[in-house]
Amino acid sequence: MSNTVKKYLIIHADDAGLAESENRATQEGMLKGCISSTSIMVPCPWFFEMAQFFLRNPHLDYGIHLTLTGEWKTYPFKPIAPLSKIPSLIDKQGYFFPKRDLIRVHANTNEVYIELKAQIETALSMGLKPSHLDSHMYTLGLRKDLIEIYQRLGKEFNLPILLSKKLIAHSGTLLKNDELPKGAYLESIYMASFQDFEEKGLSAFYDTLLEELPSGLSLLLIHPAYSSKEMEQITLDHPNFGAEWRNEDALYFNSAHCSDLLKRNSIELIDWKHPLVTNLLGA
Repeated sequence: MSNTVKKYLIIHADDAGLAESENRATQEGMLKGCISSTSIMVPCPWFFEMAQFFLRNPHLDYGIHLTLTGEWKTYPFKPIAPLSKIPSLIDKQGYFFPKRDLIRVHANTNEVYIELKAQIETALSMGLKPSHLDSHMYTLGLRKDLIEIYQRLGKEFNLPILLSKKLIAHSGTLLKNDELPKGAYLESIYMASFQDFEEKGLSAFYDTLLEELPSGLSLLLIHPAYSSKEMEQITLDHPNFGAEWRNEDALYFNSAHCSDLLKRNSIELIDWKHPLVTNLLGA
């Protein structure tokens, strides 16, 4: 059976390193459940614990979740690079901006490169061997010059990047095809919306997706974290990707039900190290 007929799926957990609850759900999902890949947020307080987990489990797949924003009301993130070198990326208190639009307006291209290179080098200095780079809140899709920095970092560190016109549009950027930098774009990408969460529930969305997944390579972005006081405080007044959302993701992708659906629909779980991915996206 050819690769174009079979169904290949990366179930990818964003935001590893965000919190203990996030790490635990992601780790259990990768060891015992249906999560095949994740990416780590280097500026977050629980990055170190997640890094140690991957050093103990080098067979698992992970990337670097390049971060330029901190969207949580009481849980901001500080950059890795010295603040004096990246003034356009921070507020008066020295934290990342909470919203993408502030990056769109204020970010200096060279300062973005300095900060994101520092995040990658911090991970590498710990002995981590990431399989790819991706972008938190797809902030690197906000402007053409930021996409070019993204591509530059991928080439510099010989890592494939998650480049997607669908995610660029989702970030609110209106670039025509001829305005986009040349590169390998992945468009069979899925992520539940807030409307899905409110109306049907995430489990119903995932059930339908797995039953109807097209052939070829697809990527499903999820955000698992177990229910806890920690996550309730972090996601305060932020129901979109909030504590309830993340707990539903954690339970679904650690369930026998999810595993059974994958088998019943002949879906092969793969990660970023699979030749199908590296042949498409490079590195």
